[in-house]
Amino acid sequence: MYPVSRLLLAILEAKRGQKKQSLAFDAVSEISFRCRPWDLDMFMEMNNGRVLTLYDLGRFDLSIRCGLMDVLKRQKWGLAVAGSSVRYRKRVRLLDKVTMRSQVVGMDERWFYIAQSMWVAGEPTSSVLLRTCITARGRSIPTAEVRTAIGAPDWQLAIPDWVTSWNEADKIRPWPPAP
Repeated sequence: MYPVSRLLLAILEAKRGQKKQSLAFDAVSEISFRCRPWDLDMFMEMNNGRVLTLYDLGRFDLSIRCGLMDVLKRQKWGLAVAGSSVRYRKRVRLLDKVTMRSQVVGMDERWFYIAQSMWVAGEPTSSVLLRTCITARGRSIPTAEVRTAIGAPDWQLAIPDWVTSWNEADKIRPWPPAP
C-alpha cells in the first residue's frame, strides 16, 4: 500500500520548510523519518520495494522546496521516472531513523537526473539514480521549457561522468526485454 499519510505529512513539512528556507533547484534536500513496522519484509528489514516508494517522499520535498511544484500546478504538468538504478548496501531495521538526501545532479535537453540516498547513523544504506522528466498530455517537456517556467532559463547543470556512463549502459540494454 502506498504510504499516503506519510506523503501528506512530507508535503506539509516541505511546505513549512519552504517557508523557512527554500532551496535552489540543484541543492540537497534532506528529510528524516523512522522505519515503521509496515515498511518491513519477512526478514525484518525495510522492504526494497518500500525503499523505492519512500524515495518518492524525498523528490516531493525537493520539488516543493525549490518551487518546482508550484510551476507544475500552474502549468498542469506532471513528474515521471523513466529509469532508475538502485544500490542496497546496509539493512534498515525497525525504528531506525533514516535520513534521506535528494539532489538534481545533471540535466540534458530532455531529462533531469536525480541522485538520492538513505542514511542510518551516518552510514549510507541505499542510493538511487533516476532519469526523470516533466510531462504534459503524455509527452515530456524539454528541460529548457521547464527552466524558463521556473525562472532560470540560462541555468545549466552538467551531467557527471558516472551518470553519463550509466546512461550509455542503459542505451545498450535490450528493449523490449527478452521473453
